[in-house]
Amino acid sequence: MVVAAGSWQAMTLARQSWLFLLMGFLQWILDWLVTVGLSHAGMSLEIANVCGRLIGAMFGFWLNGTFTFSSSRPLGRQQLLRFALAWAALTVISTWGVGYVGRSVGLEAAWLAKPLIEAVLAVISFFISRHWIYR
Repeated sequence: MVVAAGSWQAMTLARQSWLFLLMGFLQWILDWLVTVGLSHAGMSLEIANVCGRLIGAMFGFWLNGTFTFSSSRPLGRQQLLRFALAWAALTVISTWGVGYVGRSVGLEAAWLAKPLIEAVLAVISFFISRHWIYR
C-alpha cells in the first residue's frame, strides 16, 4: 500500500494529537491533585502549582517520549534539556496565572481556573513537543 507523504503526516499528526490529549489528561489529573492537595494543606498556591507541574511533568515526559512522540531512538539528554526549558517557561506562565486568580478571586476559584490555564498551555506544549523536544 502506497501512502502519500501528506496523508502519512496527517495520520501521524492525528495519532500524536490524540495520544497527547490522553497522556496530557493523565498528567493533568496528577498535576491538579497535587496542586489542590498541597494548597489545601496550607502551602502557598504558587509553590503548590510548581510542585504539581513538576510531578506531572516527570510523568508526562516519560509518557509522551515513550508513546506519543516515540521514535527509533531512546529519550536522551537533549530531549530532557529541551523539555526542561519548555517546562520552565510554561510553568512561569501557569504559576503567574493561577496565582493571579488566587489573589484576585480566591483559592477555590484558582483551583477551577487551573484546568483552563493548563488547557491553553497544552496546545502550546503540543507544538513545542512535536517540533522541538521529541524530534
